[in-house]
Amino acid sequence: MSEQTAGEPSAPTDGPAADERPEARLERAVRAAEQALIEFEIAVETFRVEVENFSRLHHQKLGPMYTRLDELDALIWEARAARSGDPEDLRRARDARSLVMPMPGVEELFHDWMGSDGISDDAGAMLTERPVRPPERVRPTEEARKLYRELVRQAHPDLARDETERARREAFVVKVNAAYARGDEQLLRELAGEWAAGPVPEAARPTESEELYAQLEWLARRKELLTVVARELEESAIGSMLRMAPDDPDRLLEEIAEQLLAQVAEREAELAAVQG
Repeated sequence: MSEQTAGEPSAPTDGPAADERPEARLERAVRAAEQALIEFEIAVETFRVEVENFSRLHHQKLGPMYTRLDELDALIWEARAARSGDPEDLRRARDARSLVMPMPGVEELFHDWMGSDGISDDAGAMLTERPVRPPERVRPTEEARKLYRELVRQAHPDLARDETERARREAFVVKVNAAYARGDEQLLRELAGEWAAGPVPEAARPTESEELYAQLEWLARRKELLTVVARELEESAIGSMLRMAPDDPDRLLEEIAEQLLAQVAEREAELAAVQG
C-alpha cells in the first residue's frame, strides 16, 4: 500500500477509535441501557398512577349504580318466584340475591359526603337521574409530570455506584412516588429543592468487564419484570377502559354512567311490571 501523499484527504473515521478499550464500549452500552430502563420505569409508573386514580373515580361515581342494578335483578327474580312458585324461578332468585353485595344504609354508603342536614346533593344524585358532580380529580398536572420525570431521572437508584448511595436514592424516590401519586405539585417542587441541596457523593465508575456485564444482566431482568407489570396494567379491566380514552377519561365515565342509568330505568320498569 502506498503512503498517503501530502494534501490528500484522510479517509473518514466512523465509529469508535480502533484503539478504544472494549470496556469503554461496554460501559456506553450499560449507560444507554440504564437510561432506557429509567424511561421505561417512568412510563410504567405514570400509567400505574393513572390506572389507580381512574379506578378510584370509577368506583366513586359508578359503584352505587352497579349495586342498584344487582339489587333490582334480585328483586325482579324474587317477585317472579313469589308469583309463580316455580322451582327454577326460586333458584334464579337465590342466585341473583347471592350476587348482591350487602347493602349498606344510605348514610353509611355516603358517609364521606354527609353533612349536618343529612345526605348531600351529590350523594343523593348518585342513585337518581340528576347530574352528578364528578369526584375530585387526583390526576397529576402536566407540571407535576414534568417534575416527577426530572426527579426520577436525577435520583434513580440505578445511577448509584455504591450501596450507601443506592439506599439514599431509593428512600428519596419512595417520597417522590408518593407525592406524584397524590398529584402534589408543591411537594414535588420541595423534593426537587431537597435533591438539589443534598449530598451527591462522587461515584466510582466500574472498569471491570465482569461488573459491567453483571449490570447489563440485572438491567435486562429488571426490564422483563417491568414488561410483565405493564402488560398486567394494560390488560386489567380499568387499564383497558383507560386506554380507550386516554385524553378524556372523565368523559368515558360520563358515558358509562349514562348507560348504567338507562339500565337502571329499564330494570325498575321491569320490576314494576312484575309486581303489578
